[in-house]
Amino acid sequence: EHGSNPSAMETYAERDGDGYVLNGSKTWITNSPISDVAVVWARDRSAADDPVRGFLVETDRDGVSTNKITEKLSLRASITGEIGLTDVSIPEENVLPGVSGMKGPLSCLSQARYGIAWGAVGAARDAFEEARQYATDREQFGGPIGQFQLQQRKLAEMATQITLGQLLVYRLADLKERGKLGPQHISMAKRNNVSMARDQARVAREMLGGNGITTDYSPMRHMANLETVYTYEGTHDIHTLILGEDLTGIPAYQ
Repeated sequence: EHGSNPSAMETYAERDGDGYVLNGSKTWITNSPISDVAVVWARDRSAADDPVRGFLVETDRDGVSTNKITEKLSLRASITGEIGLTDVSIPEENVLPGVSGMKGPLSCLSQARYGIAWGAVGAARDAFEEARQYATDREQFGGPIGQFQLQQRKLAEMATQITLGQLLVYRLADLKERGKLGPQHISMAKRNNVSMARDQARVAREMLGGNGITTDYSPMRHMANLETVYTYEGTHDIHTLILGEDLTGIPAYQ
């Protein structure tokens, strides 16, 4: 119930003898219907201030359910589901050591968001290359449509925006290599590059005309998938507020 506010999570763990008992549920979990082990973050009610801790939960344990989410219109190749936990007992050895609080799950998210910022550039580049090839192959009015100024303007703008996105993630890689990469840097890149790729995929589809809505070409697929990427691993709006807080020192979501 708290996608954009993970610190308010309601899933909890309570110590029981030599282990813990977990209760709660989570949704939009990649691969949950086929996974043998789930990493579950939950509030430890047995400790002071209910800190968030990580737990390894084998999905064949009593009380675990992993229902599949079907009929998605985006990321259809990704198996997505839920994790339900009803009085699930796990041993002490299944508790992730050395981390307590939101630092654990948020550090995982930072790594994922870093990869997404790169992947969005790849999707945009593929859509651009498809449109560029089509513009040189498709003939109308006695020549390829790429001869027309309107189409050339679209290609020029697409190439520019994709290059800017590439430069942004190159900068992130440099900061990461030097140990100076912060979550606000990643938020900027994830926010910008996914939005950029979303826009460029739409322009590429537009250049393909009616053919662009078929499965013979990739831009429409990228368009649909990027709608999910725009939302997951932190929505576009939340990353905007993360940047706003970093720039002003004022958290707008509290």
